[in-house]
Amino acid sequence: MELREYPDRELMMLSLADRIAGDLGRHLRRHDRVSLSVPGGSTPGPVFDVLCDLEIEWSRVSIMLNDERWVPESSERSNTRLLREHLLRGRAAAAHHVPLFRDGAEPEEAIDALIGGIEPHLPLSVLLLGMGEDMHTASLIPGADRLDEALSDSAPPLMVMRAQGVPEPRVTLTAPVLKGAMDTHVVITGQAKREALERAQDLPVREAPIRAVLGNATVHWAE
Repeated sequence: MELREYPDRELMMLSLADRIAGDLGRHLRRHDRVSLSVPGGSTPGPVFDVLCDLEIEWSRVSIMLNDERWVPESSERSNTRLLREHLLRGRAAAAHHVPLFRDGAEPEEAIDALIGGIEPHLPLSVLLLGMGEDMHTASLIPGADRLDEALSDSAPPLMVMRAQGVPEPRVTLTAPVLKGAMDTHVVITGQAKREALERAQDLPVREAPIRAVLGNATVHWAE
């Protein structure tokens, strides 16, 4: 793990957007198409607001979320909604969006089709993750019903996950997909998450799922 500390969040978001753009550009020089996986939530929004207008051959980039709540895009809890509002616009509107949600179906009914949609874009070229104070990443949540299976090296690329206190089912990329990314970045803010990151390094991965990806990750932190 490489830890990069920044004097403030604004500088971190600008620097991280530039780093992701550089990673994508490097992969585009080697491959016809590349893939970028990003988190939902509010933390990465400023990164997306910068990244979406950078000069990248977006028409050759496929973008997918790390995970999605099983709610329609009209819901304020939809990660896809945030993705469209902050990243899939400007120059980045030319990118190909790989969905993790299907209207009118239960997640277990849709999961095989969703897996079929993401498999052509693996391994991930660039992966950006967040982390919660409980040390979860994507929807690999401590105590979730199928966490051990999702952390296994034999896990399918995408799984349905349910956890106590989480109001809806989620679909999430699993540990093999996350660990297989060519470039991995984790963005966190605040002292509480910094302390959680430090604790995670001494805990079993089922108690701190972020550990699954830290070996090859660059962690970006600002207070």
